[in-house]
Amino acid sequence: MSETILRVTNLQKRFGDLHVLRGIDFAVEPGERIAIIGGSGSGKSTLLRCLNFMESPTSGTIELDGKTLGRPVRGNPDDRLYPEGELCAVRERVGMVFQQFNLFPHMTVLENVMEGLVTVKKMKKQEARECALKELQKVGLADKVDAYPGRLSGGQQQRVAIARALAMMPEILLFDEPTSSLDPELVGEVLRVIRALADEGRTMLLVTHELGFAYHYATKVIFLADGVFHEVGTPDEVLKHPKQERTRAFLSRFTEFSF
Repeated sequence: MSETILRVTNLQKRFGDLHVLRGIDFAVEPGERIAIIGGSGSGKSTLLRCLNFMESPTSGTIELDGKTLGRPVRGNPDDRLYPEGELCAVRERVGMVFQQFNLFPHMTVLENVMEGLVTVKKMKKQEARECALKELQKVGLADKVDAYPGRLSGGQQQRVAIARALAMMPEILLFDEPTSSLDPELVGEVLRVIRALADEGRTMLLVTHELGFAYHYATKVIFLADGVFHEVGTPDEVLKHPKQERTRAFLSRFTEFSF
C-alpha cells in the first residue's frame, strides 16, 4: 500500500458567521489525481487554499508525510498555531495554480518562473535559469522566455503559471479552476499540459467545471456541496453512476459530457 502523502481530518473553515468547510476528511496517496467538483460557493477553492495555507483552517488537522502541521494552542486543543517558517516550507512542497495567473507584469516569462527559485529556494541565478527553461519547455513556451505577460494570451499566461509552480519541485500540485478565466478556445492548451503532468504520475488535486476532462484525468472524483463531501468515488461511480440525489441534481445541469 502507498504511504499517504496528505491527510485531512475534520477540517473546518469559518469566515465570521459563514461556515464554509464543515468537517472534511480525506487522504491523498502518491500519484493520485483527484478532481473536486461542485457548484459556486460550495467550498472548493477554500479547501485548496487551506491545503496550501493561503487560508488558515479554523479547526481540524492537516498532515503532510505523516507530520501534523502547526501546534495546538494551550487551553484550546481545537485551535492551532501555524508558524510562518513552517508554512513557507509547506508551500514549497504543495504548489498551487490559481484561477488568475498572478504573474508579475514587469518581469519577463523567464524572470517570473525564476523568481521563486532565487528568492525562496536561494538558487544561484544560472541554476534557476536552467531550471526555469526546462519547465517552460515542458509547457511549450520555450520561445516566449523574453516576452512580458501582457503580450501573451490567457492560455499562455496560465501555462507560465504552471511552469512557475513546477519549478519549485512540489510534491503535490493544486489547481484551482485553472481554465475558468480563459476563452473557450484556449482551455484545451492548458488541459493538455495538466494531462501531460498526470501522465508523469504527479500527485494533483484539480478543482474544475470541465467534467469531461475530470472523467478522463482523475483517479478519484469528489463532489463537494455546502462544505461537505456528498460523494467520493471513481470517475465512473461519481460522474456516470452517482448514488446521491444531490450529486445527480448537480450533474443534471451539465448536458455535454465528452466521456
